Amino acid sequence: MRGFFIPFNVEIMNESTEIITELLQSLGIDAAYRNQSLTLLENGESRYLRDLKLNFTSILTSEHLSTKECALLGLSTAINNNNALLTTFFTKYAEEQEANAADIAEAVGCASLLASNNVFYRFRHFTQKEKYTQIPARIRMQLMMKPVTGKEFFELMSLAISAVNGCEMCVNAHEDSLIKLGTAEERIFDAVRIASLVTATGKIVF
Repeated sequence: MRGFFIPFNVEIMNESTEIITELLQSLGIDAAYRNQSLTLLENGESRYLRDLKLNFTSILTSEHLSTKECALLGLSTAINNNNALLTTFFTKYAEEQEANAADIAEAVGCASLLASNNVFYRFRHFTQKEKYTQIPARIRMQLMMKPVTGKEFFELMSLAISAVNGCEMCVNAHEDSLIKLGTAEERIFDAVRIASLVTATGKIVF
């Protein structure tokens, strides 16, 4: 069910409503916005709402990633998850962190390319048939050759999306590439953490 707007005339704002308001405002969404998930959490005065807000806040910065990288990882994950509200937010956030149109387009393209790769390589991994490894994939991957965001960061986005999509073969391949490029494991870990929390937020805000 898509979101809807309700008259914001609550006489006594409980803590759950306050937290939802703060979360929506940080996303640039009207405080009156509600969908079924938000409404259920609000009606139950769920303690999870505070976790959700704090986890989302932690996506925006990192000790091991620049704020621009956090924004582009968030955008690529939101695109991968087909979440329009979070796509809008992370596009704006990326622009605020000086990402240009080419950077943003690459984050979008990465999500699409990895969606195909994850399906294809999961199939190869699941079947474990040598024959399927010998047949050409016939999937164009020119985007990976000279990424405008740099080889290392493109691999990082690819790893994060692969983790969200649950492709073991792609996760291992991209993680191995990153280690060979000299990427710190803490940086890899944080990229996946951000993708996981964007995904979690998108289960509630959509």
